Amino acid sequence: MSTPLWAQSATTLAKMIRSKEVSSREVVSAHLDRIEAVNGQVRAITAVLADSALAAADAADRAEPQGPFHGVPFSIKENIDCIGSATTQGLPALKDAIPTVDGPTVERMKAAGAIPLARTNLPEMGLRIDTENPLHGRTFNPWNPAVAVGGSSGGEGAALATGMSPLGLGNDIGGSLRNPAFCCGITSIKATPGRIPWALSLVPAEQTVAYGLMISEGPMARTVADVKAAYDVLVGWHPRDPFSVDAGRGAFPPVPKRAALVTEIPGVTLPEAFIEAIERAGAVLADAGWEVVSAVPPELPRVHEVWAHLLLGDVLPNAPMLEAVMSPPAVAMLGKLAERFPAEAMGPDVVHRERYRLMQAWSAFFQETPLVIGPGWTDFPFPIGADLDPEHGIDTTLDRLRFVTPGNLLGLPAMPVPLGVSNGLPVAVQLYADRWREDLCFEAAALLEAAAGTLTPIDPRA
Repeated sequence: MSTPLWAQSATTLAKMIRSKEVSSREVVSAHLDRIEAVNGQVRAITAVLADSALAAADAADRAEPQGPFHGVPFSIKENIDCIGSATTQGLPALKDAIPTVDGPTVERMKAAGAIPLARTNLPEMGLRIDTENPLHGRTFNPWNPAVAVGGSSGGEGAALATGMSPLGLGNDIGGSLRNPAFCCGITSIKATPGRIPWALSLVPAEQTVAYGLMISEGPMARTVADVKAAYDVLVGWHPRDPFSVDAGRGAFPPVPKRAALVTEIPGVTLPEAFIEAIERAGAVLADAGWEVVSAVPPELPRVHEVWAHLLLGDVLPNAPMLEAVMSPPAVAMLGKLAERFPAEAMGPDVVHRERYRLMQAWSAFFQETPLVIGPGWTDFPFPIGADLDPEHGIDTTLDRLRFVTPGNLLGLPAMPVPLGVSNGLPVAVQLYADRWREDLCFEAAALLEAAAGTLTPIDPRA
């Protein structure tokens, strides 16, 4: 039996449309049918843009292919502006917040010929690592609905993993591109901040300090090739994002083909399946000619602490506004974070000096070992709702993010790569490289995927 269109990769679909093997309408219709078949089970898609997507597909079929994603549908997280649908941030108060312009990433995907297909779910204001909100409810993990799907781009993770979309857009300030990838068995790239532009046309439209320094917009998909193709479309300076750059897009000086395996994270014990995956990734790179060593990057606990203070330095001053629009459990979670990381414990001057010092330390580390392979989360996905538990929820969140937050605080490119399944759930490794060295992540990720294959799409499991 041939592979259905909804199960094909985005780059394969682009080739099929370009060669006239299939029409864009057929591709869009196949994904709309897939949404109809499975979204009721996982609740990843919040708005289906069927009429506009089919009209755009018909227009694509009449036109000569120009962009790399001509006629290919894609999905968009509901905190990214897309003309014609609401940027809800997962809040009932913003259910009718229709943007006046596309976000830069949507704009660039459209310019590449891609077609907005659907909007996807996220937690309130993107401030949890699971996906649930009072507006659209919970998104379920297609591997096991009893455990977290990840967040904040959890709707994208589940939509991609089940074949409802071949390619998606999300963002990441605390793992939000990577967390759902770990939980759902897909991949993504958290680029160096500034690589891919970010801007909103709606409140809150201004970039705060933490967001300007740490947020990364980016693509999510089932294959490394799809993520790389979308990344190539999305990168570069944009006039609406003053932090965006064109820097570092050319050739880099040679670096040693040396990778560090991180199998110990201070404060937690990694599951054996995670350690085995990291070691297996090291073996794949060794077979490809890389030197593989064991190492621990500098001061992981301090990185984690400074990340929390930098993020909360922006979030907590807005607490009165958030309390007015967010649910009580989510507000209570923010209160627990404020208790754990009180503002008086680390002033802004210390936060920024420490961030600079740690960035230097990690850059020096990368001169010896240009690639780092470690875990994504430090444990399997937690039971749904456990991150809001009044007693243990904060630790449930913070402990899993111990090797995620370096990417945000230090501005590092990071890429999750699924390598297998354990206990019925995906197991992935995470690749880190120095700032602007996304090329090393893509190179290693392609080797790992070639050895391990892909895990998705799957049918949702009860």
